[in-house]
Amino acid sequence: MKNILNEARQSKYFLLFVFLFGYAQSIQIRLLVRKKLDWYIFTPEAAVMSFVSAGILFFVMYIFIRHWQKSETFSTREALKIFSISMLVYLMVMKILGVFISLVFDTFERNFNQQSLALSTLSEIMNTFIYGSFFLAFYYYQKIKKQKQIERYNQAFSETKINQLKSQLNPHFLFNNLNVLDQLIEEDQYKASDFLNEFADLYRYVLQVSDKSLISIDEEISFAKKYFGLMQHKYGHAYLLEIQDTGIKGTIVPLTLQLLLENAIQHNIGTEKNPVVIKIFINNNLVVSNNIVEKRNTKITSGRALRNLKEQYTLLANQQFEILHTQNEFSVTLPIIPLQEK
Repeated sequence: MKNILNEARQSKYFLLFVFLFGYAQSIQIRLLVRKKLDWYIFTPEAAVMSFVSAGILFFVMYIFIRHWQKSETFSTREALKIFSISMLVYLMVMKILGVFISLVFDTFERNFNQQSLALSTLSEIMNTFIYGSFFLAFYYYQKIKKQKQIERYNQAFSETKINQLKSQLNPHFLFNNLNVLDQLIEEDQYKASDFLNEFADLYRYVLQVSDKSLISIDEEISFAKKYFGLMQHKYGHAYLLEIQDTGIKGTIVPLTLQLLLENAIQHNIGTEKNPVVIKIFINNNLVVSNNIVEKRNTKITSGRALRNLKEQYTLLANQQFEILHTQNEFSVTLPIIPLQEK
């Protein structure tokens, strides 16, 4: 039932269309029968009853589709089977409801004589074809749309995962940090040991989350601190990191913060006198910002990693992240995805 209510909320515009169609249909029928225009023509009770009966038909068809559909696509045979069985069950349900309403209002003889029964049955069969066709078209349109979204997400996720692994495991990054480690071994063995532990934790985390679509904010913050610690071994205090965490719980796409930290470091050149300050603020959204100290010779990048990340947030949170680029500041505002109930 919870899934059905959720489907109804997501299909509100389709249901509005069904109601308006039923309303227009009731106006047309009344004009043909009464052959005059008055206030009664526009009263909505017939449209409401048509909407309720259409809802019953949709519910019946939804149950049979979920029960009999064997794949994302459907054959003509399956469609005819679902449609015909749904029609029979729908007619049976409507007759049972009709009998109950007739008994309550003492109109059984008027509503269930031979002529009235034939006309009501014919009307219900016609409604089954009309509204049933609407429902099947809409249902499979939604299925195809959702399937395309899943395919787009899988493609975006795969490309982002590859880019993330490349950015973390590329030879330049690896050898640069090994050189730092070599220097620290000569200068300070304790610092070298700390660096090695952080270095190992960073790559262990990358391997652990490489197949995950979401990760908790706390884990990402912990990883971001370790990643930035490695960067400071190389750049010192030319880059600073400030984190304001209000304790909001939720999830984000793995390695999001690493990508944004790397982006700030890659496109700006800081010094100890004029550092690049990267700020992470967590409230209703997650905001990552930095002051701009642009490099003179900045390499032109494709921006594919940010686009793929944006695509993932669109699919997972139904909301894009926002990028603000001014003369003095660059910021990205990310939606926080609620924790999934287990």
